[in-house]
Amino acid sequence: MGFRENLKQELSFSGMLVKELALESGVQKRAIDSYLLRENPSMPPADNAVKIARALGVTVEHLITGEEAVLPTDIRLIVRNLLRLDEKDRKVAAILVKALLDK
Repeated sequence: MGFRENLKQELSFSGMLVKELALESGVQKRAIDSYLLRENPSMPPADNAVKIARALGVTVEHLITGEEAVLPTDIRLIVRNLLRLDEKDRKVAAILVKALLDK
């Protein structure tokens, strides 16, 4: 699969809409739409690919090649959600995880 298909797959997995990805990544919605075009999709410049990959919690390599990410999908989803929390709430989440490990 190519960038277009992998991006579509990751959007579907994350449950994110294109407009949400645009807000999360800082990449214009119009640009993301152009990467998703059925015919003649454009390939993003490296800086946009990095921003999109970070917002989706995957690597740029994964978006381009489709190779599986190092982390399992359930862990990726947890990490993606943790990144949406502010610093205070991330510290609380870390304490909860540690408490689960220590029980």
